[in-house]
Amino acid sequence: MNLQLQGIILFVQDVDKLKEFYVGLLQLEILEEQPSQWLLLKAGAATIGLHKIGAEYLEPGQAPFKFDNNTKIQFETVEDINAIRKILLENNISIQEVKTFDNYPYWLCDGEDPEGNVFQLMQRK
Repeated sequence: MNLQLQGIILFVQDVDKLKEFYVGLLQLEILEEQPSQWLLLKAGAATIGLHKIGAEYLEPGQAPFKFDNNTKIQFETVEDINAIRKILLENNISIQEVKTFDNYPYWLCDGEDPEGNVFQLMQRK
């Protein structure tokens, strides 16, 4: 098989809130949009789709949605990772310290979008 990742779809509670994060802060380009229901974003060679989760999967009166998952979305940047981290912190985004590993060519920084989806910023040293 010859498979290539085209995109990732995240099922989310609040498409508009995540649009503020992915478009407003991370500055991803919008490819398609159905307001408050669907948003397709250009993320390098792949896409990220934000799909509103069906009401049948949510508990009425439940606290704001925070997803717990085992997936991490990586974004590589040529910009200063520390400057990006500072902007995200100023916008109340949960993000860890910048780190690296011995003999590893990248600086790394993990964070969570407003619904708890984990992302990582990476910048080549």
